[in-house]
Amino acid sequence: GRTIYIYFFLFYQEQFTDDPALGYTDAGITFVVHSPKELPRFDGLGLLTPVGMHAQVAIRQLKSIIQEYPWGECKPDIKLQYQNIYSTNGCLQECKARYIQDWCGCLPFILPGNGIECDLLKFYNCVYPAVYDIEIKGLCTVGTHNSTCPTPCEETDYPTTVTYSSFGGEKAIKYISAKLKKSPEYIRQNLVLIDIKYHDLSYKITQQQKALTVSELLADVGGQLGLFCGASMITIIELLEYIFTNFCWMCIFLLLKVPEMPQWNNPSQNQPTHNEKKKGIQEC
Repeated sequence: GRTIYIYFFLFYQEQFTDDPALGYTDAGITFVVHSPKELPRFDGLGLLTPVGMHAQVAIRQLKSIIQEYPWGECKPDIKLQYQNIYSTNGCLQECKARYIQDWCGCLPFILPGNGIECDLLKFYNCVYPAVYDIEIKGLCTVGTHNSTCPTPCEETDYPTTVTYSSFGGEKAIKYISAKLKKSPEYIRQNLVLIDIKYHDLSYKITQQQKALTVSELLADVGGQLGLFCGASMITIIELLEYIFTNFCWMCIFLLLKVPEMPQWNNPSQNQPTHNEKKKGIQEC
């Protein structure tokens, strides 16, 4: 793990105006901590630091690994045209860019592509209705494997915890004021200090796993068959071998041993017949 220190010194005010009649309602800087492989998202996900404040940001690294369908909602073969690493946000931007370019013939500067940049008039007359139509009709969907932008197979997030304190003490303000040749009041109204570092020297991995693999399925089926049939595969093979062996020995026994048929109707020549016995008695 390493500690990252990032210092932003703003010499102008990033102002956000909700109502022109009220003037500037917010002043500060919005920043996002994101993976270097992905584009930052500022649509509601940025962290706002007001001027004259010291923001201490503690980040954690969270890595998620999603299985492909049907075990998960990931599609490993999907690629983006203008980004090397697939992300849901990048896929949504390219999807919206395709529809807007087809409908309006131009592209907003915030969307990726090589089309003509939309001017202000076309932006309000065509781009806004196109974005609204995309949201209403669900032309760019996310989440499931059969949606336009499914879940990425691997994603790295950085959850943050932010604490604030007043920027600089009296000596620090005087030193920075002399260094920048600006008044202390100007320093307090225009400078922001942001300190970003890791909260822990470890990271967390969340990985989906298959509930049942092919080998586990075969083992489960074999175990169920052995349980309900009362025999294993080896027992079945031994039984077949026993039947086949006995059949072969019976065939060999029948072929080698010829049974002797008794001759009841052919008396022996050495034994006298009934008439000869009677004649002998008479002679005597």
